Amino acid sequence: MSKIIQEIQKGRILVSDGAWGTFLQKKGLSPGECPEEWNITRPDDVFDIAQSYIQAGADMIETNSFGGNWYKLKGYGLENQVFELNKAAAEISRKAAGPDRFVLGSVGPTGKLLMMEEVTEDELYKAFKDQSQALEAGGANAIVIETMTDLEEARIAVKAAKENTACEVICTMTFDKILSGEFRTMMGISPGEMTETLVEAGASVIGANCGNGIADMIGIVKEIRQVNATIPILIHANAGMPQYCDGETTFPESPADMAGRVKEIIEAGANIIGGCCGTTPDHIREVHHVVKSL
Repeated sequence: MSKIIQEIQKGRILVSDGAWGTFLQKKGLSPGECPEEWNITRPDDVFDIAQSYIQAGADMIETNSFGGNWYKLKGYGLENQVFELNKAAAEISRKAAGPDRFVLGSVGPTGKLLMMEEVTEDELYKAFKDQSQALEAGGANAIVIETMTDLEEARIAVKAAKENTACEVICTMTFDKILSGEFRTMMGISPGEMTETLVEAGASVIGANCGNGIADMIGIVKEIRQVNATIPILIHANAGMPQYCDGETTFPESPADMAGRVKEIIEAGANIIGGCCGTTPDHIREVHHVVKSL
């Protein structure tokens, strides 16, 4: 199969998948239950999510492994199943993707802070190495390190995946719009600072996920492009900002709302477009239609 970078170099705009966490909750994932355990206990439900995005027109799908690192799994007493749970996650998405679509092995933050000395660099490196190797063993084409706020943790994750797998390595961080109108992670990192560090660390693709609807993601893409004109950019936007009403979280952007901004974000410089929290196969289907028409 052609690599993701090769497809982008041909001029293709690629469509990624949408939300997993909110989808799992709709299927019955309880608060306090480990999502990654479903890869073993309820694989058909996980497969159904992956397949729904493929059927909606996604060129790539992620894996149900966002919290599959040693530290997150330890919270559920599953720290000895890092390899098993991550390999199963990739195998499920590989089965749904078939031979012609890409599988992105999802790797999220550990929840441990280097600056507070809760973890060492070597410990982080090992956790990301072990998870990435398991995802590759299950059939992932790329490792997508996502929802990062600490640039040093993101850098270590990129390095671990790059040095220990043959997968392409993608890394996205989560930015908030501050009062001045600029974008920063919770740790104060700007899109420009992220770009320089992650490209140097060896990321093949960088970008942003979560934290913003697609409209604000356009500004983040433009800021990345001011620093680097060529690095491929992946955007996984929320379906707008979450709204809380009667104890329920909803996301306001319809599939048409999201699709209406696709042309603009491509013109800003995005190469891969998908969704994060609140997005559904319907959102991805509409994005696919716009990309195809362009």
